[in-house]
Amino acid sequence: MKRFLCALALLTLTVQGAGAADLYGGLCRLVQPSQLLTIDNNTQLSDEVVRMMTEAVNVADDDKWVASTSPTFTWASEAKAACGIAYGYLRTSTRDEDSLNRCECFHQRMVSYMY
Repeated sequence: MKRFLCALALLTLTVQGAGAADLYGGLCRLVQPSQLLTIDNNTQLSDEVVRMMTEAVNVADDDKWVASTSPTFTWASEAKAACGIAYGYLRTSTRDEDSLNRCECFHQRMVSYMY
């Protein structure tokens, strides 16, 4: 029984990991390259990333979305993590294109399910 539960846990993690890869590879291709990459000024870019991250944090903390059957909460969680990573890079004056693309993509997905 113990082996079965371990195998089931491993299978669950594997499926979840594959889903995350598909999530980025499939859906984010639709919005790449990010409009964030067109912002030349690092201060303005940071401000925009923080704005998106703040919106995502607010949605992820809102009981309305936490309890909803909509995928809004999931996208908000993804957006706040991706935007946080992008902001971390920007604090070291590094423009990480992958994290900026993810930030914008996940934020757009979040917003699209809100309305």
